[in-house]
Amino acid sequence: MNILKTVNITGFGEKHQGKVRDFYFVDDKRILITTDRISAFDVILGHIPDKGRVLNLLSEFWFSKTKNIVPNQMVSVPDPNVTVAKNATPIPIEMVVRGYISGVTGTSIWGSYEKGERTIYGIKFPEGLRKNQKLPKPVITPTTKAESGHDERLTREEIIKRKIVPEKIYTQMEKAALGLFERGSKICQKNGLILVDTKYEFGLDKNGKLLLIDEIHTPDSSRFWIKATYKKRFSAGVEPENFDKEFLRLWYAKRGYKGDGVPPKMPEDLIKKVSKRYKDVYFMITGKKLPSIRSDFHIEKRIQKNLTIAL
Repeated sequence: MNILKTVNITGFGEKHQGKVRDFYFVDDKRILITTDRISAFDVILGHIPDKGRVLNLLSEFWFSKTKNIVPNQMVSVPDPNVTVAKNATPIPIEMVVRGYISGVTGTSIWGSYEKGERTIYGIKFPEGLRKNQKLPKPVITPTTKAESGHDERLTREEIIKRKIVPEKIYTQMEKAALGLFERGSKICQKNGLILVDTKYEFGLDKNGKLLLIDEIHTPDSSRFWIKATYKKRFSAGVEPENFDKEFLRLWYAKRGYKGDGVPPKMPEDLIKKVSKRYKDVYFMITGKKLPSIRSDFHIEKRIQKNLTIAL
């Protein structure tokens, strides 16, 4: 099976690695290569065929659809797994936008609400909300962008007080994040999906201008529910049909794994199901099937060739 675990291309300097991306710096650009690595609980759990292509091409779709809201990093996409991006200094804040009260992680709002908290992330929530209910309006619940370990909650006041970013820039980030979420929600709704929540990452270019970076509205950075069954399932008190990688987290959680120790090995049938789900999300959002590629051509050689031509 032709899976991209990592790359070792030549002519572009030293390789750097994130959780799912390998990247190189060339002049004022950053070459982002999205691999098939999959992570959850801040751990690399394995490799999913075609996942890298889905994330990269889906981000290309969304960057094109939202560039009039905020400038983004994308310069070109010379290969299905590669984005040539403007280099930017990352801002160490994840802008998490939530349209619904849900979630089970330490940074989610439902866990705190269920315990009786009504001011969460500095935001006041009304009484009587139920899990998975749509919020009166989307809210921003920022977190730190941790180099290692788990992200931590932040409030707007803490961000300004700690001078993590100037207030003027943070105000731009808030406006952009809400605009992106509104655009994403409308497009998803048209295509049978609910954009439940998502995260956006921003950086500053060499002139100090705000840029949207990383990825946008992918199954890795967002949660999606099936629109057609949401109301009925919510009324019945049943969990919505998720259409992202949440079911992978649940598979591990049911086996007692939440990031500590050695993770169980993914069986082949689960790998196939995850791969299909990523491709199905791509199809639902874009209306197109994932472009076919030559199976007899090694991915790393293809990337080397396409980048050499492009740059």
